[in-house]
Amino acid sequence: MNTSTHNLFRFTGFPVATLAILMLVAGCATAPTNPAGSAEVRSKMDRLQSNTTLADLAPVEIREAETSVELAEQPVGKDVALGEYRVYMADRKVEIAMAKASTRYAEEQRMGLSQARDDARLDARTREADMAHRQTAMAESETAAARSSAVVAAADAASRAADAARDAEKLQRQIDELKAEATDRGLVLTLGNTLFATGRSDLKLAGQTSLDKLVVFLNEYPDRSVAIEGHTDDVGSLEMNQTLSQHRADSVRSYLTQQGIQSRRLTAAGMGETQPIADNLSESGRQQNRRVEVVIDNPPIAIPTASTN
Repeated sequence: MNTSTHNLFRFTGFPVATLAILMLVAGCATAPTNPAGSAEVRSKMDRLQSNTTLADLAPVEIREAETSVELAEQPVGKDVALGEYRVYMADRKVEIAMAKASTRYAEEQRMGLSQARDDARLDARTREADMAHRQTAMAESETAAARSSAVVAAADAASRAADAARDAEKLQRQIDELKAEATDRGLVLTLGNTLFATGRSDLKLAGQTSLDKLVVFLNEYPDRSVAIEGHTDDVGSLEMNQTLSQHRADSVRSYLTQQGIQSRRLTAAGMGETQPIADNLSESGRQQNRRVEVVIDNPPIAIPTASTN
């Protein structure tokens, strides 16, 4: 501690040790935090890299997994959805690397066991016939059991990793199809003037196409709930705009329930003109403000724990 800092502590009247602790706590409070789940993924990555049996069997996949884990550990600020996505993809990369290494280990074991079996057969020719038969039968039984167990375990791990990767790709395609945006609130689908005529709250027939895509998505992910928010421009009174926005949100909710989406998954609220996304000084700005936002929540990511063999 330099002399000027020490004198500052004396001037404030606080003990030097107390102020030092307060400064340390204040500095730590501003430090960015890693996304949730990144520590668990790092732990899995470290276990794989420290496994002397598997670490050298899938170098390419392990490098890719390490890169993905490092990305998942980077702070993302308020973009929780981005952090969850990075953690999810890093976990999948680690699973794939583990599956690849396990499969190659099983193949090496199978080759080694096959060679040992051949040596045993050659040696058995010099022994009595009954002893040779017993040893051969025992070796073949143990070899088959070991090979079957290793191959089944590796295949199961590879299958789970492949399924998870396909699920992630499918989800991303569906998000792109909806033209939704990932935010800290969840996936936000913004529906503009295509849904309603000016000043009306009954759905246009042509505007139902976007809602039908939303129905397909919600049927695919029944654990996700939806908040429907109606918004208007500032033309008219506050009370009129509040009522109109509520009726429009209710119309969207009613349409979704008619298509089979459970009402308990849906909430509808009118925001009126209170949350504009553009100025109301031009027609284009007012048109952007006349919208319905559908917010699809993001369920927490469950990080699976890999079993160690």
